[in-house]
Amino acid sequence: MSIRKPERSPETVIFLSLEISILFLTEKKHRESAAIERMMKSAVFPVRKTLEEFDFEFQKSIDKKVIEDLATLRFVHNSENVVFLGPPGVGKSHLAIALGIEVAKAGISVHFTNTGNLIEKLKIANREGMLEKKLRDSMKYKVLIIDEIGHLPFDEEGAHCLFQLISRRYEKSSTILTSNKSYGEWGEIFKDHVIAAAVLDRILHHSTTINIKGESYRLKERKKQGIKTGNIYQ
Repeated sequence: MSIRKPERSPETVIFLSLEISILFLTEKKHRESAAIERMMKSAVFPVRKTLEEFDFEFQKSIDKKVIEDLATLRFVHNSENVVFLGPPGVGKSHLAIALGIEVAKAGISVHFTNTGNLIEKLKIANREGMLEKKLRDSMKYKVLIIDEIGHLPFDEEGAHCLFQLISRRYEKSSTILTSNKSYGEWGEIFKDHVIAAAVLDRILHHSTTINIKGESYRLKERKKQGIKTGNIYQ
């Protein structure tokens, strides 16, 4: 004689279904958060800066709508580049990192490096016959952020290595760059106007340039005190 199991009430079934759904969504959110955190750590951002923290009222030369459009990450899906130009302290690195964080949050691979470290690693790889591998490794990142181009000039080897990197990523992945030098000054950075022109040609073919003409955040107080600061980008 079989024992008949008591039937669950509709209310119980609904409650159990909701409980299972909540557990599933909680686990899914936890996995997504863990994946984003792994992306953030892999990116090695020097600091974490967000778009919400950026003071667009202070830097009025920046079109906020352009930045918001970049934050949709269409430029990433189209393998386009972004370049932030302007004098020191105006928020170039902040915006580059903030876009990088949006990339990481979307589950897309991103990596941050400053130009000096990048060039040194490329030169070491070149001398060890490993430059090709280093260039392939750079393609692991859909977005590469190169900070402070122009902070120091390159030697011939460094200029050659950076050209190889930019060429490898051209129309395949996105690169975000920051520089305190106008494009007309890049020949001095590379110490070779031909290589500089070739690099710029590949960077700018599919790109958005944000030219920030404001004052340094670090010099805000000078404005209050009536001390004017020069702007080399006027």
